Amino acid sequence: MRPQSMKVFDELRNLNVLTVQNAKQNGERVVGCYCTYSPQEIILAAGAHAVTLCGTRQEPIAAAERDLPRNLCPLIKSSYGFAVSKKCPYFEAADVLVAETTCDGKKKMYELMSKIKPMHVMNLPQSQTGEQALAAWAKEMEIFKDWLAEKFAVEITEEDLRKAIKLMNREREAMRRLHATTKVKPSPVTGVDLLVAVWTKGFNINKEDGIKLVEDLTAEIEELASQGISPFSPEAPRILLTGCPVGFGSEKVVRLLEECGASVVAFENCSGYKALDRLVDEDENKDVMIALAEKYLSIPCSCMTPNEGRLELINKLAKEYQVDAVVDLTWQACHTYNIEAFVIRDYVQNQLNLPYLHLETDYSESDVEQLRVRVQAFLELVQGA
Repeated sequence: MRPQSMKVFDELRNLNVLTVQNAKQNGERVVGCYCTYSPQEIILAAGAHAVTLCGTRQEPIAAAERDLPRNLCPLIKSSYGFAVSKKCPYFEAADVLVAETTCDGKKKMYELMSKIKPMHVMNLPQSQTGEQALAAWAKEMEIFKDWLAEKFAVEITEEDLRKAIKLMNREREAMRRLHATTKVKPSPVTGVDLLVAVWTKGFNINKEDGIKLVEDLTAEIEELASQGISPFSPEAPRILLTGCPVGFGSEKVVRLLEECGASVVAFENCSGYKALDRLVDEDENKDVMIALAEKYLSIPCSCMTPNEGRLELINKLAKEYQVDAVVDLTWQACHTYNIEAFVIRDYVQNQLNLPYLHLETDYSESDVEQLRVRVQAFLELVQGA
């Protein structure tokens, strides 16, 4: 039984477009974001709306390949393709863009994209340890704040920042509770529906409305769980998905896993739980930029070296969600996640004693049947363990 509230999220895709277009007509500012390292609190404190930009579909990649190499990560090509083809309404509505130096492919693509829209690129430290990295990232927060204040001709006060921090923490807590609904065995909601809800929420610019939608969906799923209602059998293998981000249009691996009888109960990736694991410190005595820098720098992306935080988060989620196996998804040409797969495999198999499957693919449907064969064989192994 599918939660009735999911119909709201299905309709939210079109409603989100209308909402952001109405905001523009009313003279409100919109800032487009590509990454979980984007400090939305600063955007909100500037009186603007933060919105996720399109980058999870195959269709615009052909347009991107006129400027970008074919052997490039599909997420980068899709993001750029949406921009040059003018097919992302959120990109079109954005007054400015904020980006981060997470990987070489994105950095060079952003150089091209900056010719289309005004863009601020934050220089993200590639290490999460030491005072130097934290100080550098806090400085980047300050630079972005000043840039945004100048662009929008507004004053961004400490009071505004602290209000925005509280709001964003409330949103993160609501999203945490939604993710936690799948801790029940068997899960009362499919991984595909959880992914759709989380992904769609990213395009919602009204934070209060979005929090309410998430809370309503969570309450309904919890009620289904209390009645023992689930779309899965109790024997369905419980899967933790780690690796590259996924969204609507690039969810084929999630669908394949569940079509083959598994239940995807945890998303460690940055489109899932990764950016929710830590809240911003609300201590009034702490420097607000340090508080923001600590939270955002803690996100365990594969661009960080070393990236011990990812291992810790996988361990935490594997235990809390009682998973039976880990599937590691890498988009083709994503070198940091592809190389890190060696570390993840060793950790999952030898430290967590769980079955592990690494899948490397792209957004297209060309390899679906090949992937299906590998997924089916893996799940047979899991169930036979």
